Amino acid sequence: MKRIIITLATLLLLAPLFSGRYAGDFMSIGAGVRALGMGGAYSAIASDCSAIYWNTAGIAQMKKAEVSAMHAFLYEGLAAYDNVAYCQPLPNEVTIGINITRLSVDDIPYFDESYLIGTNVDQRINDSAYHLPGVPDGKFKSTDDLFQFAFAKLIHYDANMGWLFFEVPFDIALGGNIKYIKRSLHNQLGTGTGFDFGVLVKTDMGVVFDMDELGDISFGVNFQDISGTNINWDTATEHSDEILFNTKFGIAIEQPIPSLKSALRLAYDYDYVYEGTQHFGAEWEYDDLAWLRLGYYDKNFSCGASVKLYGVNLDYALITNPVGLSNRIGLRMNF
Repeated sequence: MKRIIITLATLLLLAPLFSGRYAGDFMSIGAGVRALGMGGAYSAIASDCSAIYWNTAGIAQMKKAEVSAMHAFLYEGLAAYDNVAYCQPLPNEVTIGINITRLSVDDIPYFDESYLIGTNVDQRINDSAYHLPGVPDGKFKSTDDLFQFAFAKLIHYDANMGWLFFEVPFDIALGGNIKYIKRSLHNQLGTGTGFDFGVLVKTDMGVVFDMDELGDISFGVNFQDISGTNINWDTATEHSDEILFNTKFGIAIEQPIPSLKSALRLAYDYDYVYEGTQHFGAEWEYDDLAWLRLGYYDKNFSCGASVKLYGVNLDYALITNPVGLSNRIGLRMNF
């Protein structure tokens, strides 16, 4: 009975935390302030450390090492959400990285009803000693941790379009990450491992259409939990939770605007899990110093901004959801 009460109470408390209609797992919240400000339309851009979550192949585009951090108090302070990541480019167009994410909920009340065992309905109704006092017997903390270890490789290929007498350049990135998941709920622990694999392809539209003023177009595909990820709990019943396989497909266009020292990026993503979710995002960049973002997904809006000060990107995003607004703050530093 005690375990049942704890589990039910926690599920009720945690249910509103997860973005999207069907998100039953903390990993669906996402990582990176920039990506979230664009509504999660990021698998075809994926050019910073948060790519480990959105499309691991994207970290192969990085030319400098990067460390990033994100923090948010979700839904009126009910939960804290933190993310840190580090990526390191290596020789031969190879990049490795690590991403750590934690969702924590403190001071969850529980009620120990073991004293009711052996009683019947009439006793519990008529005897005040068996009435629920409404005062918690204690509190506990719930934590969900995700560790991702990533590897990506960039390949350049010039496709010979002989009959048109030119070559089309392609940058093809391939990447994958191994994830370890640890979930702690009161005195119970659940763990699991999974694997993601991603592909990102980028080409120059100026070459394809013979118009120098055009920018780049990129396509991204991210296969999440392709190995069949299960969270196995150390309960007496050895309960197991399944994390569903998901495919994320994305397309993005980056258009430089030299006269304004700017660039405009438009992105679209589609998640195939459940009934499918569309993500739309836009980003305007000014002279590699300031950025503005807008996003939309699953009837939710997002917006964000970044500014670079002394080589450090300060990021902010505001995200709507059915239970209120949430603010995300973060920083990224390259070296």
